[in-house]
Amino acid sequence: MNDDMVFRPSCCDDLEKIMPVYENAIKFMRCNGNLKQWTGGYPSRDIICNDIRNGNHFMAEDKEGNVLAVFSFIIGEDPTYAEIEDGNWLNNLPYGTIHRIASSGLRSRMLEECVGFCFSRIDNLRIDTHADNAPMLNAISRLGFTRCGIIHLSDGAPRVAFHKYI
Repeated sequence: MNDDMVFRPSCCDDLEKIMPVYENAIKFMRCNGNLKQWTGGYPSRDIICNDIRNGNHFMAEDKEGNVLAVFSFIIGEDPTYAEIEDGNWLNNLPYGTIHRIASSGLRSRMLEECVGFCFSRIDNLRIDTHADNAPMLNAISRLGFTRCGIIHLSDGAPRVAFHKYI
């Protein structure tokens, strides 16, 4: 990880800095042909507040306090990952899941930095994204994650699921 950035748990006072990062990510997705992911106000302030209350929301900031990335990181079984179609997980060991990751656009390769942070906490990671999210699909693959199949969110929406362990 870069010495000029810090990862820290988010707090409710950070919401005014967090939500614009998600808005920026949604605009980026729309400009890159991903019209169906994160619609209908997702992720909402309530979802992010719940992540914060559960100790699962994190921020990457530079030394000046600028938000570089935000994400949820949950260690433990993810109910939406219980069933996978068109493939299998690489293992059934305890894992962490990265959700709702977004970059402010101030620095490139933030997914790589966030994944490094998560691997510092557990050596088995899973992540998913929408099939239309080409930039994220490419970045996940570039980082050595293996495409394992399709999972379905609680609302039934399909997502391409990836797994990596070190």
